[in-house]
Amino acid sequence: MTLYEHVFLARQDVSPQQVEALTEQYKSLIEENGGSVGKVETWGLRTLTYRIKKNRKAHYTLMNLTAEPAAIAEMERQMGLNEDILRFMTIKVKEHEEEPSAMMQKRDRDDRRRRDRDDRGERGGGGGRGPRRGDAE
Repeated sequence: MTLYEHVFLARQDVSPQQVEALTEQYKSLIEENGGSVGKVETWGLRTLTYRIKKNRKAHYTLMNLTAEPAAIAEMERQMGLNEDILRFMTIKVKEHEEEPSAMMQKRDRDDRRRRDRDDRGERGGGGGRGPRRGDAE
């Protein structure tokens, strides 16, 4: 069987529970066709770079799949028919990564940075830059 990473984007007005139901639906489809689903990551509601079908945001979900190409083709066919799915992409990989994806690591790093800033009592503003051009000296 072949290894794949699959990401899909669901419309912004779909609830997180509905996104989870979509994930379960496609997960069971893969399993019915003899494949398996490894890690599933929900990246949450994120801003899109450009509008897709009048949506500015989308729910992102990553799935690690092990399946035959026919099972992937059927899943993609059904996603193309579903109006809640804005985009999807499946990539063939040599091996699945076990650690969290780059998107999840980025979120952890951002949370840590915010927490450190709050602990030190720093606030937004000048940040110790010194006088700016045009400021009275």
